[in-house]
Amino acid sequence: MEIRRCRKILAGIMALVIGSALAAVADEALGPLAWPQPTKESRPWSYWWWMGSAVDKENLTKELTRYRDAGWGGVHIIPIYGAKGWESKFIEYLSPQWMEMLRHTVSEARRLGMDVDMTTGTGWCFGGPNVPPQEASAQVVAKIVEEGGKKVFQISQKPTSKVKRPAAGGEGYMLNPLYADAIRHWLGRFTEAFARYDGPKPRAQYHDSFEYRVDWSPDLLAQFEKRRGYRLQSEFPAFFGRETNDRVARLKCDYRETISDMMIEDSMPLWFNWCRERGFLTRNQAHGSPGNLLDLYALADIPETEMFHTDRRPLVAKFASSAAHVAGHNLVASETGTWLKEHFTETLADVQGLLDDLFVSGINHVIFHGTCYSPDEAGWPGWLFYASTEMNPRNSIWRDVPTLAGYIARCQSVLQAGRPDNDVLVYWPIYDVWHKAAGLAENLTVHGAGWFGGQPIGKLAEKLWARGFTFDYISDRQLAALKPAGRVIVVPTTEHIPLKTMEHLLRLAEGGAKVIFDEALPKDVPGLRTLEARQAELKKLLERANGCVQVGDAEALLARAGVAREQMVDHTGLLFIRRKLDGGRYYFIANRSDKPVDGWLPLATKAKSVTIMDPMTGCAGVASLADGSKVYVQLAPGDSVVLRTFADRTLDGPAWAYWKPAGDPVTLSGSWKVKFLRGGPALPPAFGTAKLSSWTELGGKEAQRFAGTALYTLTFDAPAAGAGWWLDLGNVCQSARVRLNGSDLGTAIKPPFRVAVDALKQKGNMLDVEVTNVSANRIRDLDRRGMKWHNFYDIGFVNINYKPFDASNWPLADSGLLGPVTLQPMKTFAPK
Repeated sequence: MEIRRCRKILAGIMALVIGSALAAVADEALGPLAWPQPTKESRPWSYWWWMGSAVDKENLTKELTRYRDAGWGGVHIIPIYGAKGWESKFIEYLSPQWMEMLRHTVSEARRLGMDVDMTTGTGWCFGGPNVPPQEASAQVVAKIVEEGGKKVFQISQKPTSKVKRPAAGGEGYMLNPLYADAIRHWLGRFTEAFARYDGPKPRAQYHDSFEYRVDWSPDLLAQFEKRRGYRLQSEFPAFFGRETNDRVARLKCDYRETISDMMIEDSMPLWFNWCRERGFLTRNQAHGSPGNLLDLYALADIPETEMFHTDRRPLVAKFASSAAHVAGHNLVASETGTWLKEHFTETLADVQGLLDDLFVSGINHVIFHGTCYSPDEAGWPGWLFYASTEMNPRNSIWRDVPTLAGYIARCQSVLQAGRPDNDVLVYWPIYDVWHKAAGLAENLTVHGAGWFGGQPIGKLAEKLWARGFTFDYISDRQLAALKPAGRVIVVPTTEHIPLKTMEHLLRLAEGGAKVIFDEALPKDVPGLRTLEARQAELKKLLERANGCVQVGDAEALLARAGVAREQMVDHTGLLFIRRKLDGGRYYFIANRSDKPVDGWLPLATKAKSVTIMDPMTGCAGVASLADGSKVYVQLAPGDSVVLRTFADRTLDGPAWAYWKPAGDPVTLSGSWKVKFLRGGPALPPAFGTAKLSSWTELGGKEAQRFAGTALYTLTFDAPAAGAGWWLDLGNVCQSARVRLNGSDLGTAIKPPFRVAVDALKQKGNMLDVEVTNVSANRIRDLDRRGMKWHNFYDIGFVNINYKPFDASNWPLADSGLLGPVTLQPMKTFAPK
């Protein structure tokens, strides 16, 4: 990194975080090396839980100001169950007092340069006190009764679910998302509430992940007959029986297509239209639904996915981004940080790794899960939500969150710029998922996701992803509206394809699109009605396909079609995503391996110039370019970089500096002074040490229960002269701000914890390192002393295994600067 140039940029970079006028000055001065202007959408947001809606104007403004100061762009209000002892402060959902708190929140957020979303309801999913049992989320009950000497099926439905984690005024049944009348009637209370509300409206309304337990509705039989052309009642013996043959699978496929259509065409559009008629955008988590995820995601202005714990599946997250790309929506959100790790053990490095997995999946609007409103008088650690990374100002890691927020703002400003840049559309054969004799509704979750990984599309997507092809998924409905110009469509090995979809694919191929069938043409049609006639029609279509589509190995046929893969993925662990710009591209590249990358990366694009942009620091420079398509890149494990290519423009600007070791590292030794700066429960006494280790070992009992920040100071003389240096802090628990001789060298939130040094005094250099740990030891201490620090209704506060939370037996977490601290002599070089 070219330190002198980078430091000049840092002032502008800090402005990027808070959006001040300095950012515009930096952009004007830097031109092609500038980052896109940040917006409230490019900064991070948070789910913002209102416990019992026990909020007040003073604390609302305080909390919003803290979020703004950390670099936040917005919050998403979700009222939930309350804290015990605060009942007198609870505010009933949608009451005049609640709406006044909404007015204050939106007004204050916008005054601060932020924005606000809200859940249409409390907790999750949709429902509440105005949902009667007959309109509630329901499952079918089938009994066989004797009637007139014959056995007859008697069908009824039973309510299954109530709203999870509701707040006062939001309790009641979850509604039936298959049933349009249920949504229509439920929306009435929101129509009334907003009819009498004259304040500024939130940006968007929100629907959480599909956690309804539903497989039936009052109108399902009528809907089935209208859509499928035959009576499901006539098939009850097969539908409710134990046979698992092909005929039953076809019947169940028709049923699953019907409930999908009911949601996509009838019930869910009522909510989307209600929102848009009132000036709200919509955010929707479609996953978990038994409907076609691509079509349900595409209904929203902002589709939203999530990644959970260690179950990270970028290729499943791509269903949300694919729907947005095909439908022409720019923002793709993610519920971010749900059960990332056990409470109070998550580090900013852990979060950054998750973010990179999301970014390469096409996510460009991170919404942390999240932040709990907590009045100052609630004390430490305040009010908390049980299933979140505690991304709030009371958690010790918040101190260096602005660095993470700056990283997010830069990455997302790039990932929201331009247009999606994927070469291939991969058809999703959902009828093969639906063609199954067992069970009824097939819920398509992001966790486990056997509906994807266990199907040919999952295997094909893995192969294309690993080989560096860029693609989006596309549904049957979306294919029907597609224009052929310039399209490349790949159909995975497919058993059952609707006639209309096959006709659309042939129309596209005959219109000039390149249509590739991986390994084989489809074999059959889905569903039961007029089966033989439809099978005969498919046979004719397959004969017509000869000569206008290609069948074989998808990768080989893509290469033959001129689709270039990004060969950089041949470096194990490199993941990327592209955005198309007028005159070039953005690449976001993440090194998700445990090995450094130091060499030429081939790009599937020709360029006259390429800039390298570091999203962690904001530094930028003109890259070394070879053969018009190879860029020299240096990435440590866990690092990421943005490349911007210029197809027809040769840049004349500061060059990116490439560094290599110029000698052996020198360990800094001497007497370290350690002073605790901020945190609690109390500041431990200062101490000195010649040997670095965890402050839990060096600082006594007070330090063992401390969460916060300590300042490490060392005075040292310069080693032998060098052209430049890396200051490597070694093991840091868990983030560090570094100053040398009074100059700020930056904040390190992830390994390798190192910063660049461009000047040392011969004698008496003063190094200051402010290290912040996680809050685990302070929480451990509270539990060991039996303190009642979490006292909430409903589920209360549980651990990652959904057991009662208790940290009393946790081992002490290493904290502070553990080192060794070294100076590595470095020199620049010109890549060849």
